[in-house]
This record gives sequence, C-alpha cells and structure tokens, in this order.
Amino acid sequence: MKAFLGSMTGRVFATLLLGILISAALTQWLADIERKRVLERQRDQTLIERAEQLIMATEIVPASARRAYLAVANRPGLQLDAGPPRAPAPQPTPFAKTLSDRLGKDYRISAAVPAPAACAHPPRMPLLYGLLSAEWRGACESLNVRLRDGEALHLSVLPPRTLVAAETDYRAVLALFFVSIATLAYLVARMTTRPLKQLAQAAQDLGNDINRAPLDLAGASEIRQASAAFNAMQARIRQYIFQRTQMLAAITHDLQTPLTRMRLRLEKVSDHELQERLIGDLSAMQAMVREGLELARSMDATESMQLLDLDSLLASSCDDAADASQAVTLSGRSGLALLGRPLDLRRCLGNLIDNAVKYGQQAQVTVERVNGAARIRVRDAGPGIPPSELARVFDPFYRVETSRSRESGGTGLGLTIARNIAEQHGGSIALANHPEGGLEVTLMLPEYYPGK
Repeated sequence: MKAFLGSMTGRVFATLLLGILISAALTQWLADIERKRVLERQRDQTLIERAEQLIMATEIVPASARRAYLAVANRPGLQLDAGPPRAPAPQPTPFAKTLSDRLGKDYRISAAVPAPAACAHPPRMPLLYGLLSAEWRGACESLNVRLRDGEALHLSVLPPRTLVAAETDYRAVLALFFVSIATLAYLVARMTTRPLKQLAQAAQDLGNDINRAPLDLAGASEIRQASAAFNAMQARIRQYIFQRTQMLAAITHDLQTPLTRMRLRLEKVSDHELQERLIGDLSAMQAMVREGLELARSMDATESMQLLDLDSLLASSCDDAADASQAVTLSGRSGLALLGRPLDLRRCLGNLIDNAVKYGQQAQVTVERVNGAARIRVRDAGPGIPPSELARVFDPFYRVETSRSRESGGTGLGLTIARNIAEQHGGSIALANHPEGGLEVTLMLPEYYPGK
C-alpha cells in the first residue's frame, strides 16, 4: 500500500478519493440540513391545520361531552385539554400567531408557559448517514385557547416521537457509497496516469533500443502532442548517433590509408631499431583508431534487440577465447533469458576476457543467478589495480601505468566499451581486487520478463 500511494497513480487516486469524499460529505450534509428544515416546516404546517380542525370540531361538541371527545380525538403531536388558562408567554410564537390568524378574531389563541416536558428532550435527526445528528427545531410549545362560547382549553404542541426508522442500516449505505467512490477514483487515476506510464516506459525502452517503434499518436490532444514531441526527439537522437558514427567511420577510413602508406614506407628504413619503434607506434595508432570506432559503435544502438540464452552466449564467448589459445575457464549456469544485442554482448564479454588474459594471464569466468539477474564474474591472476584507480579505469584512454602500457597493446578503451554496452542492456559493471589476489570484474545483466 505504501508503494502504491507513493506512485503517481496512488497519489492521484488518494487526491481524487479524498476530494470526492469531502465534496460528497459536504453536499450530503447541506442536503440533510435542508431536508431537516423542510420537514420541520411541513410538520408545523400540518400541525396548524390539524389544530384548527380539532379546535373547531371540539366547539361543536356539547360542553358536557367535550372531555370524552378530546380523549378520543387527540393524536400524537397535538394534545387539546380542558382546563384553566396558563401563564402567558412573554412574546407570541409564530405557531400561535399563524393559528390565531387562521381561526379568526372570535377565538383567542396565545402562547403560554411552561412548555411541555417533551420539549426539553427533543428527538435528534440523523445527518450524513448517521455520522452526525441535529436536534429537532420544529414547533413545541403550550397554547391557551378560548372558544367562542368562552370555554378555556389548553393546547400542547409536541415534537415527533421518532424521525427515522430504527431498522435503517447506515453501514451498508456507507460501504456501498465508499466502494463506488473508490472505484470511480481508481478508474480516473488509472486513466490519467496511463499515458505518463507509457511515456516513461517509452523513455526506458529508448535507452535500450534507439530504433524502437515510435509511439502511437492516440488519446487526448495533450497526450498526442507529448507523443509527437517524444517521437521527434527519438528521431533527432537517432540521426545524431548515425551522423556521429558515420563521421567516425569516415575518419577511421581516411586515417587507415595514410597509416598503411606510412607502414609501407617504414619498411624501407635502414635503421632496424628505429624501424621497429616507428612500426610499434604506428601499430598503436592503428589500434587506437580501431578501438575509437568500437567505442563509438558501443554507444550506438543500431543492432536490433533479440531474446538470447545467456548461458549459450557466455559459453560461445569462452570457447572463442579458448580457441585463440587464451587461458579461460567457465563455471556455473544462470538459466536466464536475456533481451539484448548479440554482437554487442559478445564484444562486451570479449573485452572483459581479453583484459583478464592480457593483464592477468588467465580468466576465471563464473556465472550465477541472483535476484532475477545474472551475475558474471571474470577474475584474473594479475597484480590487481590500486583502489584509487578502480573508478578511473572506465575513463576513455585511461591506463593504469603499472599494469597497462603501450607495450601490452592496451588503449584504455576496453572497459569503457564494455560498460557502455552493459548500461545499454540495463546492467552494470564493477571492479574489485579479489582477497586472494587478482582483479575481479562483476557484470550484472537483468532477466527479460515478457510484457514488462
């Protein structure tokens, strides 16, 4: 739940749910207040009409039978009794004034004190699905009534006994209301954040495959505009990478020709020692040109992604190294399916193995599956790298002087190329000096999950 609320969908869902609940609660509260006011007004009006009818009917009945009549005619809410008048109230009430206007001047209607005992404990009307309640504010009072024949009566206006059926189950109403609102908020949140998730996934896929299919221009106008801008950005990046690779390829091609001519002319140098030095420098230049182009290609993602068997790919790379008379051993299995570019991954593994053999005489390759990822370790038997140099060896053309020199044939691009390829596949490369000696390179590659 914490992870869900921390996501964009969760935040939109929580905001919508809270906003809708507050708005619905406020609307329901105002509606209940208005309903209560209308009910009070309607009941007061009904009681006034019933009081008028009861008083006029009582006057028709002979005085000797009025007490018996009233014992039968009285109903809940109105009680008309014979008796001496009570003390008058300081001010007339709206109920008394309205009833007096309806009966006419021949009848004497006035408010009296004290009020009926039931007025001290009026019923409470439930509000907001029973979560709140409010006191009944309708008419509740005592009235002195004098008939046209002069007899004095006493009228008690009482509050209703109950305001809502006792069997009403507000829990079911609240549960249904909350489920409906939560479902609506979740659907709106998903509909709102789905385009953002698609853009985020497209950005992640773009890092793995620059040649991925462009986004479909569908949905709202803002989403179509964002998708079009994303597709244009992808096209510009792809064009930039293509132009850069083409430029480097052209430079490499143009450099190869004069370098070849220089090598041919060096064959004519009579000083054998000078000739060997110059040819060595020339070979180093050619190697730098070749690996510079490889570095550019490692940052280019023109090769299409394929589903690969990592164990087969690793075994093939180690077999190729063994066929080249390199001391390579392979142990372990990952059982992992990998989405990647075969040539680039072979180049990455080949660079790691070549470095281990070149600077550590051998390459001990182990692979295992760890938390949905493959961990490939390449350990050599060399002197290792000073801890202060471990992070810098990934810089282009950087070489550790004690172990990597021109004489060994290194240009300082092998690890840079390997890291670029690993990062393009969502992986990483780390270096560490093994406690038992030698340098250990750890390559992590994530597993491929269909539909993710």
